[in-house]
Amino acid sequence: MTGMPLQITVLGASGATGLELTRQALDRGHHVIAIARTPDRVVVPDSPRLRRIAADVGHPDRIAAALRGGSVVVSALGVAKGDEPGALTAGARAVAAARPERIVWLGAFGTGRSAAVAGPLTRTLLRLLGDLDDKVAAELIIHHAGGTVFHAGPLSNGPLSPARRTVGLDGAPRRLFPARVSRATVAAAMLDEAENPAHRPGVAVPLG
Repeated sequence: MTGMPLQITVLGASGATGLELTRQALDRGHHVIAIARTPDRVVVPDSPRLRRIAADVGHPDRIAAALRGGSVVVSALGVAKGDEPGALTAGARAVAAARPERIVWLGAFGTGRSAAVAGPLTRTLLRLLGDLDDKVAAELIIHHAGGTVFHAGPLSNGPLSPARRTVGLDGAPRRLFPARVSRATVAAAMLDEAENPAHRPGVAVPLG
């Protein structure tokens, strides 16, 4: 980390990537507000720099209230089974309305602005995995709010890559399928962007 510690609000903090974001942000010395539907599932060691808050993207007013006073929002939100259609879009609207200093949002490589780079085979496979309209609409809201959207390939539970780097869409490798990248590597890249924005507003691709 460079500069003063930040106040970072992590959305989706109880998920696999959200937990990595929370752990690494604390390790970097930041103050963290961890937002999850079930805060007890944010299983990281207690810290005086950590607050756990219950909120759900299905209730954007609660998200907006939880974000008040937060300087940086880092989102690992996903769509869970049983979520209402448009849940991510509602969450993105709540984040944008709160007007945080910075927004770093996790998306998927092959959707939205990275669709053309990923190629037709990846786009087809992503469509088979579920409805992407909510993801794309949410990302557009974040782009319009001046945020950075990270388009990651398939996520693994591997360690932080020592060769990790972040590129823009023009530097993304052209492959038949996007390379796997560990959640630890993606979390580190997103926190780098939160600390020192280099790709906003726009799309960043974490590699490693």
